[in-house]
Amino acid sequence: MPGCSNKYGIQSSLSVKKSKPIKVRLANGLTILLKEMHAAPVTTLNVWYRVGSRNEHPGITGISHWVEHMMFKGTPSFNEAEMDRLITREGGQRNAFTWIDFTCYYETMPADKIDLAIEIEADRMVNTQFRKREVESERTVIINERQMYENGPSFRLSEEVQAAAFKVHPYGHEVIGHECDLHSMTRDALAAHYATYYSPANAVICVAGAFDAADMLAKLRRAFGKHKAGPKAPPVTAVEPVQKGERRVTVRGEGSTNYLTMAFAAPPATHADFFALVALDSVLCGASGLSFFGGGTSNRSSRLSKALVDTGLSADIGGGVAPTIDAHLYSLSATVMPGKTVSEVETTLWDQIELVKKSGITRSELDKAIKQTRAQFAFGTETVTNQAFWLGFCEMFADYTWFDKYMPHLQRVTLADVQRVANQILNRDHVTVGLYVAEANHG
Repeated sequence: MPGCSNKYGIQSSLSVKKSKPIKVRLANGLTILLKEMHAAPVTTLNVWYRVGSRNEHPGITGISHWVEHMMFKGTPSFNEAEMDRLITREGGQRNAFTWIDFTCYYETMPADKIDLAIEIEADRMVNTQFRKREVESERTVIINERQMYENGPSFRLSEEVQAAAFKVHPYGHEVIGHECDLHSMTRDALAAHYATYYSPANAVICVAGAFDAADMLAKLRRAFGKHKAGPKAPPVTAVEPVQKGERRVTVRGEGSTNYLTMAFAAPPATHADFFALVALDSVLCGASGLSFFGGGTSNRSSRLSKALVDTGLSADIGGGVAPTIDAHLYSLSATVMPGKTVSEVETTLWDQIELVKKSGITRSELDKAIKQTRAQFAFGTETVTNQAFWLGFCEMFADYTWFDKYMPHLQRVTLADVQRVANQILNRDHVTVGLYVAEANHG
């Protein structure tokens, strides 16, 4: 059956057969994931490193993000301006991001130009330079970035909640790091972090798009196979103790708007209850987007939106549960409407939580949650960039098959599962409550 074409003459990915991912591990420990998608003449290359803020400790918080910045400063073969010029000239785009569990670099290129991205990534995996003047230049950039975040009440509140929720585990600090560490970080510390974590044995390469898998594998072997495996990355052994009582933090600051965050200890992505929590979040707050590149749906028909937004208590309500390596947080956040109090919003939230814990949810609510999540899953995985992202992302906390099993796992969630998980997770002894009290409301 012929595929449908859009106005650009490119066949819709819904009608084009997609190959299953191919996974290969090279002798130096590098993991390679390939997925052919011939709907459009585009290819995305991702290089993932198993290093993020989870791999940091006091004194070097923010170092993984800083190394990401330095990776764009060049090598003896490619300087910063040249890398940008070459990628742009060929019609490509590139970027990178650091998160709690990983750092990822990606290029999306016309399919016949992907060799350039391969050459650049293979080079900077081992040859990135940490020139002193560039380290100092980035120090200013990153400190300014952190100070920009601090202008937002939500960042300051999130940082305090995170720190209160984690007493042992390194998930307790923000990816950007503490400002004192950003001032004291040395060039040698950055170079040592790079040497420890940037190696084939600690990396995953994902390629999705229009290519021949055998040909692409040969190219990647030639480019990356010559690199030494590198040192074994130090394991993260910290285990957060079970929380045994509510924790509460208050942040006071400028403005006239108050905010509320409630963060509950939540299971990692590989836990059997993770998908029931995803379903619960969809019922409470609406289905979330499944990609770092956008997505999400309206939550106006969700339980908490009806209880808080429709009644004029809050301007919005959002929930968030992320797939992580170790146990993390399930958060609920609300912007309090003028004339209303944080305590009113918090009381209503707890009322709704207790109702779910006592009576569960309905079959229609669960069906709707799964349907909306399926739609968001399709939306968040339709491009080659997102396909490569999800393959690598899943390899960071589980393996790439987690991606394929996402919807089947979610569809097996039962009403009893959701109610049980609500009682286990939405627990007053496992919550960290954060309040942002604006100056105009101090009295």
